[in-house]
Amino acid sequence: MQKDELIQLHTFLLQLKTHLEDLVGNDGIEQFEIYNILNVTPYQVYKSKREHTLAVFTLSKGIADLLLDNSFTGLEKISTRLEMMSERFMTDKEKSIINKVEVSASS
Repeated sequence: MQKDELIQLHTFLLQLKTHLEDLVGNDGIEQFEIYNILNVTPYQVYKSKREHTLAVFTLSKGIADLLLDNSFTGLEKISTRLEMMSERFMTDKEKSIINKVEVSASS
């Protein structure tokens, strides 16, 4: 996938996230915490293709989790697989930041 196509997909997923949050009446703070930490939006075209790929997988996982948390069954496997895919694109620095957030959230 070319970078411009990836950015278009990123834009679509961000719009879908907003629509689903409105639909289920949830602000998605928990589901999209990691996506927000990445600080990569589709409007930041200067970000690398890897960063946008990571954002797409992380955003997709958040969408699956949002639906799963709101009684849309059958998305556990999708959520788990998207998490595995996003981890493949993370740098060690990004992994350490996310681990810190997850540890503080579980405390």
